[in-house]
Amino acid sequence: MTTLDTSVEVDGDKLMQFVFRAVDEVGATLNAALVVMGDKLGLYRALAADGPLAPAELAERTGTAERYVREWCSAQAAGGYLGYDPDSGRYALAPEQAVALTDPESPAYLPGFFQMAIGAVIDSPRITEAARSGDGVGWHEHVHDVHDGCERFFRPGYNANLIAAWLPVLDGVAEKLERGAAVADVGCGHGSSTILMAKSFPRSRFAGSDYHAGSIETARKRASEAGVGDQVRFAAEPAAGA
Repeated sequence: MTTLDTSVEVDGDKLMQFVFRAVDEVGATLNAALVVMGDKLGLYRALAADGPLAPAELAERTGTAERYVREWCSAQAAGGYLGYDPDSGRYALAPEQAVALTDPESPAYLPGFFQMAIGAVIDSPRITEAARSGDGVGWHEHVHDVHDGCERFFRPGYNANLIAAWLPVLDGVAEKLERGAAVADVGCGHGSSTILMAKSFPRSRFAGSDYHAGSIETARKRASEAGVGDQVRFAAEPAAGA
């Protein structure tokens, strides 16, 4: 059993600085759950489309309970995620907030980041037990919010940069893809980058692989929806077998 040495002098100011830092961290964790809530219930999208809105108006537009929406709005305004007009009692998103919270095509789109973080928090008991036993935690063992949030967070960055900025700096790669090449995307997840390349380089063929069967099922669905099912093959297999 480890005991603390009570004879060590503690700096009261440094102690309180640390405590307040910890309070900030807990507040950020709790607020992340509110951001995921606002995203899943469509609260941000309604505010972006129709705001400013009072809580009752926002609840009516989103089919939610006004009592909960009122508390959510208050907390989001206190955290700087919403603007509040005390004269009208209405809440609104600034243009920059609307882009970051409601535009899935923007590289600044954030809801997936929060969703992934909340998923990791939900996974905490399993990860804690793994730290005790030394066992690993497989990607397939994470909750859906980790998988979905990961795709939603990284996909806008791929859309903005993969074709326009990242591939062109690889010597000769873009030219090969234009002419037609065979490409393996190992660890493709939901296939966002694979599908994007297939749409941009119709003469090339792509094989995406991931050991997580659930991700491959989603990738196949995404490819069919994007109209590139004839260009892309997705397989549930480990990296060593790709």
